[in-house]
Amino acid sequence: MKKFILSIVGAAVIFGAGAGTSYAAETPKLSESIDQVMGTPYKWGGTTVEGFDCSGFILYIYNQFDVQLPRTSKTQAEAGTQLEKDELRSGDLVFFNIDGKGISHAGIYVGDGQFAHSSSSKGVTISKLSEPYYEKRYVTARRVISGQDDAQ
Repeated sequence: MKKFILSIVGAAVIFGAGAGTSYAAETPKLSESIDQVMGTPYKWGGTTVEGFDCSGFILYIYNQFDVQLPRTSKTQAEAGTQLEKDELRSGDLVFFNIDGKGISHAGIYVGDGQFAHSSSSKGVTISKLSEPYYEKRYVTARRVISGQDDAQ
């Protein structure tokens, strides 16, 4: 229980930036963790710096902060609290329907309308939610850390 409480408090500090702020300025540990793996190639089923799929990338980043999440993007989209786009803040998860069969892609919102993710064509990269490709396919967002009882 003590570890759970410490995880929530620590993650709330790490991910507690406001929606309209730059993730680099407000969440240096998050941005540093993402920067360290930028360009890592896409690998289906990958969860290591050898290669990530989208949900594996999220697991890798969140594991650095002792936050446990389900393995797949579909099950990650059921964790935490559902959000509207205008409520997003750094560290929230964003989900997309890429294959037409439901949730099939995910990323970590980093502020300023951008999210980090493992793209099958570019590896770990940062994209804009407003890019037509992602804007059309956006489904939902989840806050898995809030400093209260939302964490898994």
